Amino acid sequence: MRLYLSVDMEGISGIVDDTFVDSSKRNYHRGQELMTQETNYVIESALSSRVEEVTVNDSHSKMNNLLVEKLHEEAKLISGDVKPFSMMEGLDHTYDGAGFIGYHARASLKGIMSHSMIHAVKNFYVDDKVVGELGMNAFVAGYYGVPVLFVAGDDRATAEAEALIPNITTVTVKETISRSSGLVPSPHKTGQLLKEQTTFAIENRRRVDPLVPPEKPVLRIEFTNYGQAEWASIMPGAEIENDTVVKFQAKDMLEAYQAMLVMTELASRTTFG
Repeated sequence: MRLYLSVDMEGISGIVDDTFVDSSKRNYHRGQELMTQETNYVIESALSSRVEEVTVNDSHSKMNNLLVEKLHEEAKLISGDVKPFSMMEGLDHTYDGAGFIGYHARASLKGIMSHSMIHAVKNFYVDDKVVGELGMNAFVAGYYGVPVLFVAGDDRATAEAEALIPNITTVTVKETISRSSGLVPSPHKTGQLLKEQTTFAIENRRRVDPLVPPEKPVLRIEFTNYGQAEWASIMPGAEIENDTVVKFQAKDMLEAYQAMLVMTELASRTTFG
């Protein structure tokens, strides 16, 4: 069995604010340690539970956060930026399942550091379904016929996963108090839970179906202001549907995903000077 892991940072246990996820801030190295440790718990359990190969994709910010020298020796790591498929780089139909570690709730919802790619985004829509990073990534996995077997993150991220994917296994590693605070168990307790639930998720894999995307999805991105939508609409094929919503008709989910990456990158150039 081949397992693909996409690892974000905001949803890691013990990480509660941006001082842990911003490389210029004081707790960032602690965040790297926690992120690597949590990933190793999952890898260790997976390799003891029918999994023969694990690929790990570092999926936060510049995507070079995981400490390769401390990562489980049997895992393969995809590290660095730019990646054509960002948080889902390297995934294809040859994988038997995927897991998302360190995930957070989508923008506009309560959750620790909740957002969708960039702070300029209020909502992503695939056809009429509102999704965040978790949903967009699960749709890419579904395009390849790969089920997302488990999601680990804060309580709002795991609730989002359960609403999106029937029978998925979730691991709540912290509970939201506010967008920058949470109730956090010890790393040891978190590790035990991750190991147990990873084993369960792999045993449960046949009950989880891929989240199959529409054949020709319409992507809509709702931004927080017109300037961001204006920048995003520069991408060929994109059009402003109303003041803050940009629409793109994609030929398939992979094109929709890359369109999202391009439009959010453009939107992030907006200034107010």
